[in-house]
Amino acid sequence: MTKRIIIGISGASGFQYGYEALRLLHRIGGIETHLVVSKGAEMTRALETPYSKEAVCTLADVVHSVGNLGAAVASGSFKTMGMLVAPCSMRSLAAIANGYGDNLLTRAADVVLKERRRLVLMVRETPLNLAHLDNMRRVTEMGGIIFPPVPAFYHKPQSVEEIVTHSVGRALELFDIDIPHLPHWGLHGKTETSTEIG
Repeated sequence: MTKRIIIGISGASGFQYGYEALRLLHRIGGIETHLVVSKGAEMTRALETPYSKEAVCTLADVVHSVGNLGAAVASGSFKTMGMLVAPCSMRSLAAIANGYGDNLLTRAADVVLKERRRLVLMVRETPLNLAHLDNMRRVTEMGGIIFPPVPAFYHKPQSVEEIVTHSVGRALELFDIDIPHLPHWGLHGKTETSTEIG
């Protein structure tokens, strides 16, 4: 069976997280990626990154329009490993938490939850108000995973890019995807890296 994963990029600051997820998966190979980018994320891409729309789309196997509710990823019969939303805006979180599938990104997330597949949301906003926390709780109770991109420093990152890669790599590992050379905390406080996929 073909391994597939949905990558959603919503309108919070941090388009780089979604881009890095696509880049890592493209480099690894063997997993079909389905990309959905919200309208807000398109604005963030243009304002905060040097990436062109074409450069982003080239990394995905299939790109779906956020307005196409008839796309394959909107149906539970289309089997996937699940969905990573990176970053996940508070607007998208609220829609997912309340079953409001008004665009393809939130509809695909709703399908992943109803089919009991893995949903990981890299929520990006601070400080958090009670509505944000309640929505995170609701998604967690439905089986989703709230994964804020909180940086780790035990591997002594030397750049912002290394911090982003580590956060995204850890999120992808929640789908049982091995990320080559991703640092992990090891025994006796030593940092260990995963082996390269052959």
